[in-house]
Amino acid sequence: MIKSSPILGNNEINQIAFVVKDIEKVSEAFATLLGIKKPNWFLTGTSDVSKVVFRGEPTESRSKLVFINTDGVQIELIEPDHNPGTMREFLNEVGEGIHHFALDVESMKDGVEILAKNRLGILQTGEFTSSKGRYAYADAFDRYKTLFELLERDEPQPVTDPEPEGEPLLGTTRVEQLAFVVKDLDQAADAYCTLLGVEKPNVIHSGPREVCQVEFEGKPTDADSKYMFIKTPLIEIELIEPGSAPSTWKKHLEEQGEGVHHISFVVKDMDEKITMLEKLGYPVIQKGNFYNGKGRYAYMDTVSDYKVIIELLEKYSKK
Repeated sequence: MIKSSPILGNNEINQIAFVVKDIEKVSEAFATLLGIKKPNWFLTGTSDVSKVVFRGEPTESRSKLVFINTDGVQIELIEPDHNPGTMREFLNEVGEGIHHFALDVESMKDGVEILAKNRLGILQTGEFTSSKGRYAYADAFDRYKTLFELLERDEPQPVTDPEPEGEPLLGTTRVEQLAFVVKDLDQAADAYCTLLGVEKPNVIHSGPREVCQVEFEGKPTDADSKYMFIKTPLIEIELIEPGSAPSTWKKHLEEQGEGVHHISFVVKDMDEKITMLEKLGYPVIQKGNFYNGKGRYAYMDTVSDYKVIIELLEKYSKK
């Protein structure tokens, strides 16, 4: 339900982007995951074309890029060069992983002014080099636990479906959720709901041990936590505030701080998918039932190849 207008006029998160060290290797991994032919990367233009400005200073920064269309959000892979830029800074300071999500805007000028009114600065700007348009990264990590990108297109983005090659590893290409571990659930939810113009959802508390039956690193735990699920047209945002009991979320917060924890796929035959992934070298980190007993989940340790934890979700059919 729309509470008010999204502050940027749009709440369709249409892209999640990964910064990586080796785009060939990660492209191959995602091709296997999604059941597609490995996409080819291209190099962004020289500074006279891309006109990249990072933290107020022009830079020669260039990156190898791959765009993969799925049944939902687009996946972008970015391998930056060593010139100053937000992707290089992220890789140096944080490491590989999800760098930002993206939203289209009608007017970049208006979008930047709106961000300024909401006390958000601009980290980097530039021009597209594969089509006509421009982008700006909002300096938004403190508020949103990731960066987000504004995209202004002078022409419609061509939609090219990837060439199939086998079946998707998980039986689907749709990324269901983008999930964040946060210290203050209400504060993070207020920020997202204002940005996206949606009603603030109810807080969900983890269920009792006998219902959830959570195992973290092979040991039973209460895994107490609070959640909110924020729906957008193409992907759901999940916010998680861990409690005091051992859990993957608590470990993430203690060791890495706030930020992206996982992406989710809804699957059938979860036991079969877990076995398959374990044979591929991706062990279970944590598994359990939904708080209401209407499904179950498993977090798989896929960070080595996919630069993020992949969560499997199995929802029980309604009787």
